[in-house]
Amino acid sequence: MSHDIQSIEDLLKYTGAKAAVYVPSKHGDQTPVEKFEEKMYDVRLKEREMEAETQAKTSGVPYVNLKGFPISPEALRLVPQERAQSTNAVCFLFTGSEIRLAALNPHDQPVKDLLFELQERHKANGGIYKISEESFRVAINAYETLPKIKEIVKGVKVTDDELDKFKSQLNTYTDVQKVMDHASVTDIMTIIMAAGLQFSTSDVHVEAEQEKIAVRFRIDGVLQNVATLPHDFWKKIVARIKLISGLKINVTDRPQDGRFSIFLKEGDTDVRVSTIPTTWGESVVMRILKPGSINVGFEELGFRPLAAGKLLKEIQKPHGMIMTTGPTGSGKTTTLYAILQKLNTSGVKIITLEDPIEYKLEGINQSQIDQSKNYTFAGGLRSILRQDPDIVMVGEIRDLETAEVAINAALTGHLMLSTLHTTDAAGAIPRFISMGVKPFLLAPSLNAILGQRLARKICENCKTETSLEPDQLTFVKKVVAEIPPTSGEKIRPETDWKFYKGTGCEVCNQSGYKGRTGIYEILIMSEEINASLSESISEYQVRELAKQQGMTTLQQDGILKVLDGITTVGEILRVAGEGM
Repeated sequence: MSHDIQSIEDLLKYTGAKAAVYVPSKHGDQTPVEKFEEKMYDVRLKEREMEAETQAKTSGVPYVNLKGFPISPEALRLVPQERAQSTNAVCFLFTGSEIRLAALNPHDQPVKDLLFELQERHKANGGIYKISEESFRVAINAYETLPKIKEIVKGVKVTDDELDKFKSQLNTYTDVQKVMDHASVTDIMTIIMAAGLQFSTSDVHVEAEQEKIAVRFRIDGVLQNVATLPHDFWKKIVARIKLISGLKINVTDRPQDGRFSIFLKEGDTDVRVSTIPTTWGESVVMRILKPGSINVGFEELGFRPLAAGKLLKEIQKPHGMIMTTGPTGSGKTTTLYAILQKLNTSGVKIITLEDPIEYKLEGINQSQIDQSKNYTFAGGLRSILRQDPDIVMVGEIRDLETAEVAINAALTGHLMLSTLHTTDAAGAIPRFISMGVKPFLLAPSLNAILGQRLARKICENCKTETSLEPDQLTFVKKVVAEIPPTSGEKIRPETDWKFYKGTGCEVCNQSGYKGRTGIYEILIMSEEINASLSESISEYQVRELAKQQGMTTLQQDGILKVLDGITTVGEILRVAGEGM
């Protein structure tokens, strides 16, 4: 209890209130019976107040009568009405440094917990007073006098009913155009979001062109044209998008970034919005950050058994660095999150440093950098290391300062996970050296480097056996012949090879593909590679050393998945080019 307010008299003096006075009602037309009943009611109230005051003295807590006490709206709002009714306690005084609760049962643990929360949240002194049921009723009624503050929701309210309504009309991508042709501008946004969720879209592109507006979905890594709209709609559509994502409607000559949420019963889905000026208006890209899309288990990533075994051995080491490489959209974040979830047990502390945090991971401490407050990857990483973590994930290593802090962490007993923008695993080492990292520090700190891409899988609904064109078959033979014997991969005889494709159906929107899998190369830092590290080592030299140690390349892993009937040669050529 604070020394500033020690008694009910102090409370009354502070608020300028007077003790509650019971004044009988003056209704001249009351009958004698009614007057008697009113008098008895007042007597009973007085008795209950006296009883509450006696109980307070007996139990050693202060007492207050809230009838006539000036409870401020600021105090009431500290405890939501539902919480007040469930705990039988209200906040009746808040001065900034002082908080007072009034409760029917001051010694109840939920009341004590409530006071502790309020004290911690507002850094204030607190106390609990005993009140009567009449006082509690008066305080609860006071909630009705509070001005209703309208909740500001920055998001698009897409209800499950609306989604079900549109889903029944959106069986294939071609249906999007039909539904939009008869929709208002407000409905068009709902249709776009409903279709995006329906077809597992990662990015929605809305682009102003000379004569029309193009709406395209990126599905399984490939853009699909789904609808066009009259150019006359552009101003209304882009205004609607900017309004819900917190962007400036009148700014059209420079890029803007915003965000909004789609509110659904199964959980909120965030949408990240980016706009840039173009010749005919603006280009808008909305990235749908559906929580379930990142929830991929380690076993579902697409590692072949031998590769998975090698990687598991490296991530289970207590220290060192695991790096993932690849272009934007190659699945690096998904891979890192899957590894973190694999390592996430009660015995370890995991902290991530990301820019931005796109998906929330349960049981993992995630921190977002803020350049405006000088909270950078390097500075944030130094702070994280003072948090006693076992495992640290840094979204990206971009400069020498971050690289040196990460390497130092790996050398001092932490398992570090991060990404680097290089085309393949072998390019990571020259990239580190070009940043200014000394080779003698890389050797003991690096455990493994992953190169990866995402390849579309053949649609299982329309999968059928096929034969390859002569040039494709020649390519497959060449890649298979170069798989190093030290990799341990067992290749079936050519006479047993079978190839498949998807013929196209409604399930895959006639594309022949449904879903994606990773193709990987895993460079393990062997003694031979460590001994060869120097400031002049090239990507080619690193790759050749890795192959000698048994690394299968991206192309080789992809072609092995072709032989397993998972994907096609054309898809591997698309994502891992013939020249790699």
